[in-house]
Amino acid sequence: MSVNLKNASPSQTMTYKRFEQLANEDAAVRKLERIAQSNIQNCIRLLKHNKAYEIDFFRLSSRLVPLATHEELIQWDYIEGIKEDLIELGSFAEANGMRIDFHPDHFVVLNSPGKDIFNTSLNVLKYHYLLLDQMKIDPTHRCVLHLGGRYKDKQKSLERFIDNWVHVPNDIRKMIMIENDDTSYTLEDCLYVCEKLNIPLVFDIHHHLAYHDDEKWEKHWERVISTWVDSPLPVKMHISSPKNEGAFKSHAEFIDEDMFLDFVRKSTGSVDQIDCMIEAKKKDNALFQLVDKLKEHPNIEMKSASSFIWKD
Repeated sequence: MSVNLKNASPSQTMTYKRFEQLANEDAAVRKLERIAQSNIQNCIRLLKHNKAYEIDFFRLSSRLVPLATHEELIQWDYIEGIKEDLIELGSFAEANGMRIDFHPDHFVVLNSPGKDIFNTSLNVLKYHYLLLDQMKIDPTHRCVLHLGGRYKDKQKSLERFIDNWVHVPNDIRKMIMIENDDTSYTLEDCLYVCEKLNIPLVFDIHHHLAYHDDEKWEKHWERVISTWVDSPLPVKMHISSPKNEGAFKSHAEFIDEDMFLDFVRKSTGSVDQIDCMIEAKKKDNALFQLVDKLKEHPNIEMKSASSFIWKD
């Protein structure tokens, strides 16, 4: 998303109710395809915007294809009508060295005790896999998930994720990264699962500050980066800032540079590269404001318009 690029939403949609209201089903499907094509072309516009500002890391919208996973449209070959657009998107990202990935919605949970929810989650993950595959992007470690719900028993639910993993197809397993959340599963909880199943852990520092068991993230940082040893991609983390003390878990409009730089100081030298995904209400303006402040810092050496190294 961008607050600067106008009319470039990658998440335009149509409800199933509206789909049903259209008299001709074929025409309704064609309309869905046109919306999907528009979403993908807007993603390409966003990537071109990012290229101009040397932004090399971008999260794709999971809503590129409206109703793709709806149970009433299971026979719809949604890939067929958007093949060329997806190839164009993937080719642009690859040609410009851009890392792209997904963060499926919170209802995608692999530790659900209900088979229907688990199977629905797998279907949504298959949708993400097919999009990446058609883009000719290696799907390995391109989808961020949370561990899921607590279901009244946190430990059993955590173990259920591990038990359910055997039922996840191998191609989908390879896509998954796990992120610590701000309500149910701490950094240490997630490391327990990631280390058992060889899944990379995406560290979210804001979530950690909002929910932890008096644990310092620095204590576990070596374990975090060890989960990335077998990944073809650099370590990934999320950076956001609390809206305020009363709404600590909500994302602020911009990034608190002091909070970010504390992480930078403590993690510098641990790996060659860390890719930081900004989650902020002001989207790209949050990045631009942060960069302006980083440029003024005596220990920061900018390597591009959106990347830097810390120098002691």
